[in-house]
Amino acid sequence: MSRASIIGAYNTAFGNFVRRDKQTGAVTDLKTIYDLMLEAGRGALADAGIEGRDVDGVWVGTFAPGQFANQEHLAAFAAEIDPQGLRFTPITRCEAACASGSVAIYDAINAIEAGRARVALVMGVEKMNLLDTKGATHALATASYWPDEGLKDITFPRLFAEYAKGYAARYDLPAETLARILATVSALCYRNGVDNPLAHFGKGGPSDRLGLFTADAILALTPEKNPMIAEPLRLHDCSLVSDGAAAVVIMRTEDAERRGGTSARIAGIGHANERLPLAGHGNMHELLAGKEAVRRAFAEAGVSIADVDLAEVHDCFTINQLLTTEALGLSKDGRAGFDYLDGRFGRDDPGCCVNLSGGLKAKGHPVGATGVSMHAMVYKQLTGQPIGAAPSKKTPVIGVTFNVGGSGVTNCVTVLERSR
Repeated sequence: MSRASIIGAYNTAFGNFVRRDKQTGAVTDLKTIYDLMLEAGRGALADAGIEGRDVDGVWVGTFAPGQFANQEHLAAFAAEIDPQGLRFTPITRCEAACASGSVAIYDAINAIEAGRARVALVMGVEKMNLLDTKGATHALATASYWPDEGLKDITFPRLFAEYAKGYAARYDLPAETLARILATVSALCYRNGVDNPLAHFGKGGPSDRLGLFTADAILALTPEKNPMIAEPLRLHDCSLVSDGAAAVVIMRTEDAERRGGTSARIAGIGHANERLPLAGHGNMHELLAGKEAVRRAFAEAGVSIADVDLAEVHDCFTINQLLTTEALGLSKDGRAGFDYLDGRFGRDDPGCCVNLSGGLKAKGHPVGATGVSMHAMVYKQLTGQPIGAAPSKKTPVIGVTFNVGGSGVTNCVTVLERSR
């Protein structure tokens, strides 16, 4: 059983924080990667009532700041959050593609449980929109197995399209049925995202303006509005290219309980890796390593899926929301799509609500920030401070995050429990 608790959290707004001159191509950075780090880090410390001098270590999850923002050695900048209090504090960068934020949290937990730290600040950040679409696509492709995938222009939409094809073939889903299922998943995230004031596609955003809150509305879009990106995945099956940051403060559970105030216990973690080359997976209709991560996290926490009230899952593509839903055990294998069609997993579900934040599809996906953001969002739900939609049928006690890096490669599952 984990002996660490989250005692504070902060999430910046996610979005596209650049301005491009259409005539000259000049790019103006409206919120730099440094601005995002300072906002998230200072916000989390304030939320926890902790000062920089109280922090024993800082861990920063970020995927490719050198490519996206021309800044390697980025973690060291975290000292600027509190230059006096954090000077000389150990600061470490963690990288695991889209799961960078979760592995940063796990490294901090390990330090706390080993007795090397009592209080940790963990951040996740990515600034993606300084690059154009081609540049961002290339940067993201470096999280694939480069010799056989990225080098051959096999992008991440194409990699997850292989999962979609494998899933459809395994469960004999006609193309029309799969398209409606995926659109239903996307619509659920858009409905939740519009109530999240921090979401990239929130109130007044494209999904709101176009009214994309039902599968029918998404399926009615013209090919120009919803082009095929990698068959069978269309534009609205893909998560967003976002800028943003999130941070949490973690403390030994016994210390958190002693100090009082707001906290949520990290009850269990599961971290399981698949082979990096997609060709080595040998199974394209489920997340085998994801299921193992779920098993480990649930075993450590002593819970089953029946105990879980809400989940933030890694919907980098709508097909992955189906795969993570099944890996968690919320649906039987091959049945998640039909459960979504039946209206399950929304905020009114008496069981488990999924992606109340809007998920990566609507909240946004600044890669290095995503895992920390998931933990921050679940923490806020469990402590009665939901950001956006909340379960309407129950007060949540147990929440789960399911963060995936690469093409189903790095799988991180965390069980969090409201402090009693």
